[in-house]
Amino acid sequence: MKQLFLIVFLFSIFKVVHAQEIVIKRISGDIFKNVKKDADTSKWTWKRNGIVGANLAQGSLSNWAAGGDNFSMSINTYLSYYIYHRVKRYTWDNSLDFNFGFVQATTLGSRKNDDRIDILSKFGYKVDTLNKWYASALFNFRSQFFDGYNFSGNTASFSSSFLSPAYIILSAGMDYKPNNKFSLFISPLTSRWLIVANKYLSDKGAYGVTPGKHSLSEFGAFATMSYNNVIAKNITYRGRLDLFSQYSHNPQNVDIYFTNMFSFKINKLISATYNLDFIYDDDIKIFGANNDAPRLQMKSLIGIGFLMKLEPKKI
Repeated sequence: MKQLFLIVFLFSIFKVVHAQEIVIKRISGDIFKNVKKDADTSKWTWKRNGIVGANLAQGSLSNWAAGGDNFSMSINTYLSYYIYHRVKRYTWDNSLDFNFGFVQATTLGSRKNDDRIDILSKFGYKVDTLNKWYASALFNFRSQFFDGYNFSGNTASFSSSFLSPAYIILSAGMDYKPNNKFSLFISPLTSRWLIVANKYLSDKGAYGVTPGKHSLSEFGAFATMSYNNVIAKNITYRGRLDLFSQYSHNPQNVDIYFTNMFSFKINKLISATYNLDFIYDDDIKIFGANNDAPRLQMKSLIGIGFLMKLEPKKI
């Protein structure tokens, strides 16, 4: 059963690669035909770029018959930074994403509504003459900085903290990069470590670790797909989809991490942003009537605020 699943998994991924080539050609000819191409023919070995932004919302009420909080304020901040390196047949892509959001309301008090640190590094060696396929190694670290709580009414229950959980992925596979906007990394050889450093959460066996243990090691198949492009005038999209299947435990229950960000440019410094994230992990059984069931997690954030592109630089 596990071997059959692996064959089906890899076959499906390669079908996606073939279909993606067709889709990219069709998109470039139809939807994006009026968008100026971002060709990069200059000679460079190091390239860096990024964006930093913050969205702020505030509201207040006084003698308001319809009701509501007397005061509310929310702020969401984000930083995305990239460093690319290429020389001869070698490439080295690095990215850092940091998000933090905070909400203050009269009745609800202070709560965070976003907290993520995500580091991705990928090293590749070109194996074809068309500059599309690379034999690659990948490292990914994902966690958060601050304590997190689940709320039932106004009752808070401690659910997460720094390095609780944290995910570390080491993977070897093939990276398909037909252009500088899209990439698909496929690996049948992936080790993933789940870390729960907090003793309280570890003793509860949170996130699938054995109660009292602080880590869980998994081995399986992994694929990650990323896309970044100006999809219309003043509208930029960045997205990433990660899929992981553990060979030794319920390989049919694929873990999903899917993050999307749309940026709508208003002027030089002001923009609107929309973030939509999905997570499914079969080991996170903190939902349901008895807190013993996994669920598809979804986060949606929209805001208007400050957005600045960090000065791109090529060396």
